[in-house]
Amino acid sequence: MSRSLGIVYGLEGKNEETLVQFQKAPEIQLQVLGSEHPNVATSYTNIGNVYSQQGKYQFSTRTASIRVLGSEHPDVADLYNNTGGEYDSQGKYEQALVQHQKSLEIRLRVFGSQHSDVARSYSSIANVYNAQGEYEDALLEHQKSLDMRLRVLDSEHPHVAASYSNIGSVYQAQGKYDEALLQHQKSLEIKLRVFGSEHLDVADSYHNIGNVYTEQGKYTEALI
Repeated sequence: MSRSLGIVYGLEGKNEETLVQFQKAPEIQLQVLGSEHPNVATSYTNIGNVYSQQGKYQFSTRTASIRVLGSEHPDVADLYNNTGGEYDSQGKYEQALVQHQKSLEIRLRVFGSQHSDVARSYSSIANVYNAQGEYEDALLEHQKSLDMRLRVLDSEHPHVAASYSNIGSVYQAQGKYDEALLQHQKSLEIKLRVFGSEHLDVADSYHNIGNVYTEQGKYTEALI
């Protein structure tokens, strides 16, 4: 019941009430289920996610989840990935890379080298490199992600479109505008076919293309 109430409060944006309810859950679960039950790990993760939304990075809740689930569980890979994202948002790029690398290593062992979650790890690592201004490394990791997504997902999958967009953003940061436009256009074409013309992801692609034209000083094209 506490977990359900926590979800409801979360949907309403009431983070403090959400946290109170989620904190009740592991107290009960520990008594009834014991400390090694996966539901206990889920409760710790929920608490950590609320703290993250508040900008309070409570890594101890993630550590508790890892202890319960074991080091080779896919959810642990997700926890490392989320922690890496939190470090990235704080500008702590080296710590972020360590966490994303841990996530990648688990996913490679659990899923093998051809899996969409592995592609997601490469993309996360690339985003950190991009934030650091290490564009060639970012392009390398994004290309790994794209190549894998093309192999394991349909070529019209939204994640493939996301990869093209990510690569376009790196080219844009390098000032390689023609390459950036080509990648953003590929992303847009997929999104139009998948979502239709009235979708927020399509709007994002138009926005990205407009930004490239603006940086080139092509204001008429940016407005179209």
